[in-house]
Amino acid sequence: MKVLILWADSRSANLGVRVLAEGMRALAMQAFGPGTEVDFQDYGPGDSAIGFGGRTILKDVGRKNGPIVSKVAEYDVILDSGAGDSFADIYGAKRLITMNYAHRATHRARVPLVLGPQTIGPFTRAWSRVLARSSVHIAKAVFARDSTSREFAAALGCRPLSSTDVVFALPQTSVAEDTRDVVMNVSGLLWNSDRHGDSTRYRSAVTTTIDRIRASGRDVALMAHVIDNPTADNDVPAIQDAARLVAGDIETIVPRDLDHAREVVAGASVVIGARMHACLNALSTGTPAIPWAYSRKFAPLLSDIGWDTSLDVRETDALPGTTLRLLEDGFRSDEVSALNARARARLDEAAATLRSLLGADHAE
Repeated sequence: MKVLILWADSRSANLGVRVLAEGMRALAMQAFGPGTEVDFQDYGPGDSAIGFGGRTILKDVGRKNGPIVSKVAEYDVILDSGAGDSFADIYGAKRLITMNYAHRATHRARVPLVLGPQTIGPFTRAWSRVLARSSVHIAKAVFARDSTSREFAAALGCRPLSSTDVVFALPQTSVAEDTRDVVMNVSGLLWNSDRHGDSTRYRSAVTTTIDRIRASGRDVALMAHVIDNPTADNDVPAIQDAARLVAGDIETIVPRDLDHAREVVAGASVVIGARMHACLNALSTGTPAIPWAYSRKFAPLLSDIGWDTSLDVRETDALPGTTLRLLEDGFRSDEVSALNARARARLDEAAATLRSLLGADHAE
């Protein structure tokens, strides 16, 4: 069984992107057996020899054996990760057009397409609804990772299946030798840009929260979840800046890879994170998390699996105080255990559905 996972990069500097790749791989292997061969395909070359961007599309258009059609034809099934939350119009026309073209190329190659667990929508314009409707009707199945996404998908005329984030398909990890109290992920996306809110106010909320937590007698370590890379979307300079701005010395952690990041959060008492997958990595390893949510993708996904602790990062004045109160109140371990059981049950159902949809002849 050969599976191609679209919009995935197992070597990305963004460890959330790596979660999507490895989680989708784990789901595919659960569905089709340990002998399943899994490859990744991103917009750029990434893990693949070619990219699926505009230049490759131009070479593919109108050709029976163009590079994209030829690529997808090598596989038994195409599993689309949606890059987590890219199956929407919030990132502009180019990305959605690219995704739709890959879907149509898969259809031309007569290879089954499945939209794996992902955020779906919003589609706020007529052109984006046309493209999205085309994609979901090509797909053999559509899995929504939250109830709001399921509503968006249903509005396109398909019958979406409920699921959750594929981070919960990853195996349990060992705890790092050095355990920590509070681990805080500082987002370079929010630290350096006003795209999702006032960056100056975010920085102030981060440093005030750190100082108040430490004043309460607890330890804090700062962790990057997007590791060093040449783009502005980089958490490493953000945690270094934050460390310089707070009183006293503070530990900064730059994970070597995804496994290391999961070891760190598994060994924390609690994780505070502005990156959704920093929080999901924590929860999936049994550690409570306080998400500082910057987009609509956080709350419904977490609420669906029973985690209602999510703060709006735009409410910067309230963040330090609310975060400190949540830390003082504490979390019950059985809440996190129950969450993991619910999430894994949803992914077990997704794997069983994949096996059923593609027929026993595809299984290992």
